[in-house]
Amino acid sequence: MAAPMVAAPLAPPRPPSQASPTAGPSETTPKPSARPGPQTAPGTLNGPPSGNNHAIPLSARRAEPLDLKTVERRGQPNMAPEITQRPRPFGIPEAPTFRPTEEEFRDPMEYIRKIAPEGSKYGIAKIIPPDSWNPPFAINTERFHFRTRRQELSSVEGGNRVNNDYLDQLAKFHKQNGQNLNRFPSVDKRPLDLYRLKKTVERKGGFEAVCKGKRWAEVGRDLGYSGKIMSSLSTSLKNSYQKWLLPYEEYLRVARPGVHQQLEMINGGPYTPSPGPSPAKKIYSDTPPGMNQDTPTMKATAALNSSINGSHSQPPPPLSNESSRGPPAPAPPITGGFTPVNAGGFTAVNSMTPSNSFTSVNGYHSSNATPQRPTETPPTSNGPSHLAPYQNGLSSLKRQHSDSILSPEDIDAINRRSKRLRKDVPIVAGSNMHHSRMAAARFQPKQDRGSYRLGEMCENCGKSEDAPRLVNCQSCDAAYHMYCLEPPLKQPPDYEWHCPRCLVGTNEYGFEEGDVYSLSGFQRRAQEFRTYHFNSLPQQYSPFNDFKRELTEYDVEREFWRLVENMNDSTEVEYGADVHSTTHGSGFPTIEKQPRDPYSTDPWNLNILPLDKESMFRHIKSDISGMTVPWLYVGMVFSTFCWHNEDHFAYSANYQHFGQTKTWYGIPAEDTEKFEHAMRQEIPELFETQPDLLFQLVTLAKPDKLRAAGVRVFALDQRAGQFVITFPQAYHAGFNHGFNFNEAVNFAPQDWEPFGEAGAKRMRDYRKQPCFSHDELLLSAASRDHTIRTAKWLAPAMERMRDAELAARSHFISGPDADSPNAPDEVYLGPRYESKPEIIDTETEEDEVNCMFCKCYCYLSRFKCLKSGKYLCPRHAGSFECCDGLEHERYTGRDGTHTMFYRMTDEALKKTVSKVVDKANIPETWAAKVDSELDDNPRPSLKHLRTLLTEGEKIQYELPQLPDLRRFVERCNEWVEEATNYITRKQQNRRKNEKAWRKNTAKQQEMEERDKELRNVDNIHRLLASADEISFDCAEINTLRDRAENIKEFRREANLALSDLSSKTTTEFKELVERGRDFHVDIPEIEHLEAVVRRLQWNETVQDMKPNLTSKRQEHTLDEIEKFIALGKEVGVPDTNEDLKYFDEHRAQGELWEEKAKQVMAADQVHYQQLDSLSAQAFSLAVRAETRAAVDAILKKQREVQEKIMSLVERSKEADFRQRPNYKEVKDVMDAIEELQSKPSGTIDLEKEQRRHEDWMRRGKKLFGKANAPLHILLQHMKLVRERNEACFEISDKPRAPAEPSSRQVTPVDGMPISDGSNSSRDVFCICRKPEAGMMIECEVCHEWYHGKCLKIARGKVKEDDKYTCPICDWRMKIPRDAVRPKLEDLQAWADDLETLPFQPDEEETLVEICDHAQNYRAYIKPIIHSDVPTSPEEVPTMRFHLRKIEGADILLAEETNFLKSELHKWAPVAPEPPPLKDHSQSTRKPRPTKEQKLMASLGITKREDLPPQYKIKPGIAKRKASEAVTKGQVPLQPAANSASPIETPAPPALPEQESGTPVPPVPASQKRFLTPLAIHVLDSLCEAPVVSKLLTAEPHMNRDKLTKVKILLETDRSVWDDLPLITKKMKEMPTPSAHTPGAYGYDSNVPRPSSSSAHRDSPLFQTTNDPYPAASEAPRLASPARFGSPPAFQPHNSPHHSFDGNMFENPSASIFDSPAHDMKPAVTSPGDFGGPSRMFDSPKVSAFANVGLNSPGYGGSQQSVGNIDNVFADLVHDHDALGGFDGVQDTKEQQDPGLDVQMGSSSMPTSSGAQDVAMPDASQPVPHPLQQLAEQSLGMGAFMDEKDS
Repeated sequence: MAAPMVAAPLAPPRPPSQASPTAGPSETTPKPSARPGPQTAPGTLNGPPSGNNHAIPLSARRAEPLDLKTVERRGQPNMAPEITQRPRPFGIPEAPTFRPTEEEFRDPMEYIRKIAPEGSKYGIAKIIPPDSWNPPFAINTERFHFRTRRQELSSVEGGNRVNNDYLDQLAKFHKQNGQNLNRFPSVDKRPLDLYRLKKTVERKGGFEAVCKGKRWAEVGRDLGYSGKIMSSLSTSLKNSYQKWLLPYEEYLRVARPGVHQQLEMINGGPYTPSPGPSPAKKIYSDTPPGMNQDTPTMKATAALNSSINGSHSQPPPPLSNESSRGPPAPAPPITGGFTPVNAGGFTAVNSMTPSNSFTSVNGYHSSNATPQRPTETPPTSNGPSHLAPYQNGLSSLKRQHSDSILSPEDIDAINRRSKRLRKDVPIVAGSNMHHSRMAAARFQPKQDRGSYRLGEMCENCGKSEDAPRLVNCQSCDAAYHMYCLEPPLKQPPDYEWHCPRCLVGTNEYGFEEGDVYSLSGFQRRAQEFRTYHFNSLPQQYSPFNDFKRELTEYDVEREFWRLVENMNDSTEVEYGADVHSTTHGSGFPTIEKQPRDPYSTDPWNLNILPLDKESMFRHIKSDISGMTVPWLYVGMVFSTFCWHNEDHFAYSANYQHFGQTKTWYGIPAEDTEKFEHAMRQEIPELFETQPDLLFQLVTLAKPDKLRAAGVRVFALDQRAGQFVITFPQAYHAGFNHGFNFNEAVNFAPQDWEPFGEAGAKRMRDYRKQPCFSHDELLLSAASRDHTIRTAKWLAPAMERMRDAELAARSHFISGPDADSPNAPDEVYLGPRYESKPEIIDTETEEDEVNCMFCKCYCYLSRFKCLKSGKYLCPRHAGSFECCDGLEHERYTGRDGTHTMFYRMTDEALKKTVSKVVDKANIPETWAAKVDSELDDNPRPSLKHLRTLLTEGEKIQYELPQLPDLRRFVERCNEWVEEATNYITRKQQNRRKNEKAWRKNTAKQQEMEERDKELRNVDNIHRLLASADEISFDCAEINTLRDRAENIKEFRREANLALSDLSSKTTTEFKELVERGRDFHVDIPEIEHLEAVVRRLQWNETVQDMKPNLTSKRQEHTLDEIEKFIALGKEVGVPDTNEDLKYFDEHRAQGELWEEKAKQVMAADQVHYQQLDSLSAQAFSLAVRAETRAAVDAILKKQREVQEKIMSLVERSKEADFRQRPNYKEVKDVMDAIEELQSKPSGTIDLEKEQRRHEDWMRRGKKLFGKANAPLHILLQHMKLVRERNEACFEISDKPRAPAEPSSRQVTPVDGMPISDGSNSSRDVFCICRKPEAGMMIECEVCHEWYHGKCLKIARGKVKEDDKYTCPICDWRMKIPRDAVRPKLEDLQAWADDLETLPFQPDEEETLVEICDHAQNYRAYIKPIIHSDVPTSPEEVPTMRFHLRKIEGADILLAEETNFLKSELHKWAPVAPEPPPLKDHSQSTRKPRPTKEQKLMASLGITKREDLPPQYKIKPGIAKRKASEAVTKGQVPLQPAANSASPIETPAPPALPEQESGTPVPPVPASQKRFLTPLAIHVLDSLCEAPVVSKLLTAEPHMNRDKLTKVKILLETDRSVWDDLPLITKKMKEMPTPSAHTPGAYGYDSNVPRPSSSSAHRDSPLFQTTNDPYPAASEAPRLASPARFGSPPAFQPHNSPHHSFDGNMFENPSASIFDSPAHDMKPAVTSPGDFGGPSRMFDSPKVSAFANVGLNSPGYGGSQQSVGNIDNVFADLVHDHDALGGFDGVQDTKEQQDPGLDVQMGSSSMPTSSGAQDVAMPDASQPVPHPLQQLAEQSLGMGAFMDEKDS
């Protein structure tokens, strides 16, 4: 504990306040009460710490949040260590502490069930969760506010409270008699404790007995006076008693019975539980009680007047008739009020302080003894009724919540079903579950006050007339006419006057409401009080001394009990108890607020625990606040919860979220009666007026007194993060050591039900409102849960419920039985209820139906008074005066004003209970069946036992006999299963897993051994003996016995047959074997029989295996013959057998044939005559089917190919061209020939014709610039040309005015000239004449829109304000072209040679269409080209239109192009000089390494002369020569015996890595130089420099830019030739070189240009920050191609050249092909971009193709990939034929998969050569084929490539 701190003192002590009636879970304290009078602002030290403004609802308040680091929490460093044992006051033993493991902690109900036997011995137990369980604190401490209760510690002790009440009433009595008890009388110089004197005299026998026995000295010694006997001690004590106590005791003796009778009349019956079923009767008469002179009240009043006026007082005069006719006077009010007798020495313990927060603990409002009604309430009858309800509809017993404090939502939430707060209307319609656990409201006569307030009218006659004659009680303020009193007063009293009820007293007590706090405010309040209290204690009580400065838990506990015991101490604390979690929030996470927190659904979460699957409270239909919904408790030091047990004797769980220790005291349920008896003995005065005192939670008794009375008391200390469990019926109490926060709730495991029933009966006996209906709970459980486990505890409970309900119904309907214990007490002996009870309508029934007398729920049956609307249970029906009807009318119900209702009839109730009982008896019923089967049958039937086992396994309950029965049945089943193997007719396959038999030899052997053991015939006899031993009966036993007899018979017959083999045929032997196999056992005779059968069968099969005698054809294969020979040897056929010898020879002939056939087929040149001869020989031999099929296939293929060759050669000579074969047929035949091992005759002629045809195709390839491409590429490229030409040569596409694409808003400019010409019917643009797609660029001259893809302009280069001039307007702008455009005349000449070809080409149709389209368009524009009328400026748009179409086509119309360009330059010049004449159109693609350069790089050679000889000629020519040599050297086929090839066929030249006839000697690794194709292409002869190989070894993927730097350095500086560091350094210092100069486009950039007519065309299209070539007189324009990109960092020339460069697009770093990623970089060396400096020859990395995809502008992609992807495909296509055969000779083997061609447009790449031939620096890291990468990453590019060549 921390050292004490000094703090300011608390407020002055308060007088004791009143108590509330009932207890909450675990530590519930009573509710605050209401007091009349003005309410002072509640507050504490220096006012409310939370800054209370009572007009602000709690939900709207905000405060400083609580710092959780300042409180003790589980798992935090400030957490106090757990103390297992510590000293305690009074020597109280410790209750048990349990520490569950994580596994045990998972199920709370199971764990609590496990610890219940031990924990219930102590009443309470502590559970410390595992360290891993630590839920967060979920309350918003900034918003959380709560109201406290004030507790004066000395008043909660019962004896102190009785003492104070007695002295209070004694002072009132004497003051009324004119004597002031201002101070206690003094005896022996000490004040005399009058109450102790009274109690001591009572123990001695009373006043008279002490006087007679002269025992006053003993009384003095008992009071603690000196042992010295003074002569005046006895006299002083006697005089004091006689003067002060004796008159009051005499008055009490007479007045108390009358007052108690009044209280019972107000309560509607006796307080104390009565064994009889009938309540006390209330007498109704026309004569007021005051007129009866013999009543206890009259006697008490007479005694009082006698003591005032003397013994000879005259009786009061009789009252007038007028007064006698008044309504019955109510009983005088009862109140407290102790007046100090010694000038402030004492304070009244229950005085009427001006406060509105007091409520009586037993339902009687002490400030409203004669209840008044609100003025707006109409008068009602004077019959018995409840206390007047408050305006808000809550009972007067509710804990009062000011509307200014709580919001309507808070009040509504609090008014839900609660332990203490009952709503008048239930929450759930049709439910009888109650909301409250509070004490029942007690009855009192209610006056019709009208507008009169208390004290303004007489409480007896109810009249306000004659006000001067009214006297008021000084305690309760009730008024009475002097003549209405008994006896009447003649004149007003001279002193204070108190009514008899106030003088006798009711001992009511409750706690006052405290302030409203936040958690942080209450923490400060608690800490200040704790520090101040312990620092300000007197020395004799202080826990501190010079050696001890720390406060221990023992010190706090000892101080607490000292304060409780000290009657003179006025220490007051505050306690935030019974705070509803429904309105204030729970400390645990909840599903509603924190659904993702795992602790929100944790079973130990107190919001989840009551509704656990094993908790009976889950059957309650609605929430009960404080019982199924947790309550919160915020404590400070010494705040306490008094002795109580839980409502309905439920379990409770209390969890401390944080804070200091809470000490608990528990009493086991076994000592409950002892505890209650000890309490009654200790404070009988309180129990006399309040028998329900223990329901009120306002009374403490010291543990030492209880232990002295034989009650076992145990204690424990609860700390943060720990649970405390209280067990059913266990009383518990406790207090807090400091500021802490707890949460508690009730729950009900199945073992709670008997306690719950007793708790409900106890509440009924004490007339207390239950929280729910126990009967409804049982029926709900029966209807919801149908498990046997539930039925086990439910059945006895429902039987008790049924018996009690039927008995109560029978008692009311028929009267008590003669032998009933209640029969002698039955008062009513008249007729009984005659009508048939009605059934409750659940749709319209009223909720919350309780008996008006005992407050129990009337769920199963109810008795309704239609006059008053009141309900009664069957126990009190008729006997309770519910209305003014006669008694027999209530009992019989004849007048129809009283009706009995049943929820279900007696039969239905019995049936419902019977179902549950039957369910509960299922285990016993099943057990009886098992016992009967086993006892009645010495050999029980297995069928019956299986049925019982099946039934038992379906029973969801633990059955003790089930395991034994299961074992017995399983043993019998094992016997039956084993026996089944021998009795079933079906062959059993024991090898269930054939794979295991084949794969695992060990397992195979094991299974074989097991199978062999199972098939032992002796097992049958063993099984029969085992069946007798097990002693059971089943059909299989008899069957097995029959089987044993059949086996015996079979063996006899088998031995007879074996002894004479000729006696039976083969079929008979087979039948005998099958008969033996059906037994499924190993019988020795079966093996002998099987051997006989196999030999007989072999002999019968001999003739079938030989060749057919007639046709000599052998139907069986060599394998079958071999198997047959092996079978014969297996069955024992001797080698001398003639048949066996024949088949051995037959097999040898077949094997010889196999050998010769394989030799012939394996020869390099197959001899087809030998094969044909072998095929004929196989007719009569046994050969293998696959060998014969291979021979026949070769012969068949040879014949088919030869036939096709002859047919093709003949057809190629047809005069009619259309009768000649197609080229595709020839290709297919030639491919088939290559698969043959020799060439059939006619192959040479066909090859010659093929070469002639392919020469024509090569002419076409050269026309289209595809000379090195495979032949099949020609058709694909021509189809692309045709498709593009169709759009460009479309005649319906006519000139139109400039138009914007549909995706752009039309923005015409005023004054802009509109070109003439009709509108085009097609919305097409650009030179390609295609619709809008992707990025579009507008020409600033002709205003035509162009695809960025067609012009290869990157999207990243385009800016909003850039200008662009198209190639049509400015001839200097070069149109990017990927292939050569042939002239139309050349194509027509090529087409004219078609008739001379031997085959019909596949390209014919496409070629004709291309020529026709171009010729048609030429004819269409001929009037423009060859017009007699000169052109004019007005025709400029039309000429631009046609030039645009012509330039977009993929064939060249030279004449038309030159004419249109010259005319456009004439009328609309843009360039300063006229365009040159064009007679050809070449590709603009940059050059790439040749195949020869790739080969040189792979061999590490820098000079072509160093190439091996076989690579200096074209591989195609070498292969052709080799083929011719083979054909010429063919010789006739040799006989089959000669397996050698006739000649050695020379092999064609091979690649370097292949084996060939002239292998290349390998170059040693130490001498081989590492080169790349790109390096040889760029550096050429400079590759001989030693530093080149070193550079490439260090950087194998060096790109073109770096190689250009290397070239410049090698040419200019000889010192770097062999100095790697030097050349590397200089390369870094050099800027990136440019591949072309600014003047490489045929004009100077400084040439003046006409100014633009539009102001917005003043900036270049791709302008960068610095322009090295600005125009002299105008803004920079895109007209200069030199400014397409950023200015080059390296310029090798100072002036531009006026000529076009074929490599204008070679350097992407300064061209329109640049990637946007290169805009701000002087040089990019990464190979990740196709448009960048690196190419596929530079780096084989996969990343080079990472961005390939649908990136064309037409598909929403960027222009970055548009220009680059074409280059990649071109690289792949142009590098296709490396060394495998040039010029399309090997086209058939080099074609790619057709599916790949479709995906990639028309490109193709061979798989056997090309890029794969490029040498790599490391053979372990092969270069991935670019086409393979592209095919994997660029599927779906066909649409993009449809306009590109290959």
